[in-house]
Amino acid sequence: MTEKRTAVLLVLDGLGDRPVPALNGKTPLQAANTPNFDRLAAEGQSGLIDILGPGLTPGSDAAHLALFGYEHSQVYPGRGPLEALGAGLESRPGDVAFRANFATVDEDLKVIDRRAGRVFTDEEGRALQQEIDGLEIDGIKIRFIATVEHRGALVLEGPGLSGQITDTDPHAVGVKVLDSEALAPDAEKTAETVNKLTKITYEQLKDLDVNKDRVKRGLPPANIILLRGAGKHESIPTLKERYGISAIVIAGGALYIGTAKYVGMGHIPVEGQTGTIDTNFAGIAEQAVQCIQDGHDYVFIHIKAPDNASHDFNPDEKVLAIERTDEMLGLILEKVADKIVIAVTGDHSTPVSVGAHTCDPTPVLFWSDFIRPDDITSFSEFDAARGALHTLRGIDIMPMLLGYAGLIEKTGA
Repeated sequence: MTEKRTAVLLVLDGLGDRPVPALNGKTPLQAANTPNFDRLAAEGQSGLIDILGPGLTPGSDAAHLALFGYEHSQVYPGRGPLEALGAGLESRPGDVAFRANFATVDEDLKVIDRRAGRVFTDEEGRALQQEIDGLEIDGIKIRFIATVEHRGALVLEGPGLSGQITDTDPHAVGVKVLDSEALAPDAEKTAETVNKLTKITYEQLKDLDVNKDRVKRGLPPANIILLRGAGKHESIPTLKERYGISAIVIAGGALYIGTAKYVGMGHIPVEGQTGTIDTNFAGIAEQAVQCIQDGHDYVFIHIKAPDNASHDFNPDEKVLAIERTDEMLGLILEKVADKIVIAVTGDHSTPVSVGAHTCDPTPVLFWSDFIRPDDITSFSEFDAARGALHTLRGIDIMPMLLGYAGLIEKTGA
């Protein structure tokens, strides 16, 4: 019988990149000082991943479902339900959930700032949440929670709802908030409810003391919410049902927590895990070690900071995020290297030159103290392209991890 290990998946969000002139033609991963990643690459096996398939640009939600071993085309419920799950808003059959943003608009509902400046205190989030959560429109109850920065999640509860509607977020500034439109005959009621809600949130939020105070401090008021990613939460087979494993997520963003919960992972919060460059890396390492020592079969660790830096066109911050993650990995290896099999990868590529997700494959490495090494000696997009694993799909990662960890039974006699 193969000795069982804990399977660890470490995802640096948006890790993959392209050569950056400001980094002397290197990618951020090449430019970063990563002794731990490089050690694992030298002692393990490397390759590239087409997360959803060649030429397909992954969203983070669909990408993580693939990394968890699920065909996204069969189980993807829409971003809203995943965001709501991660935020702690449990949706039920028939409910419709959304991803939400606080935003800034003028009196004609023209968008000035889609993220209302991004800077929010917990107190501001709670004050704004209080004005929205519990509203009722034509028999439809509104549940809303503010999460981190400008983000939130919203659930509609009531009869006759449909997720087949368009977003109200125009994804641009200088244009009006969109009217939601029905994409199916039974979705008219839902679209009408959302459009009424848009106007109500503007009236409820625009004159709040919290927004007057934000303006005094030079911050844009959060005077409306924008909705996108409508969908219904459906039941799917969990990781426990599929593989018989105990799985844990350690993440700071609602989407990643929610996607992990959707497939049956338990969430263990870490104080100070924010998803930003200032996240509590040491605390994440400490919690991961504890989960491994407690005997969990699978631990998923998500680091958001590299992706944030890419979206901000900031190569230096992406390098720093990678280096801090490498240091965090070192803390984990110091305590439990002999108890784990680990895969290190990204959920997609977000080149800093583009500021958005692209179809470029992302590098991956597999390591344990018994894995046969290939000839690669450092971890980067270019090194991984020459590795023994060649090019994998996202759905290949989970069975490979669990197989190496001794958590998948032999097939056949």
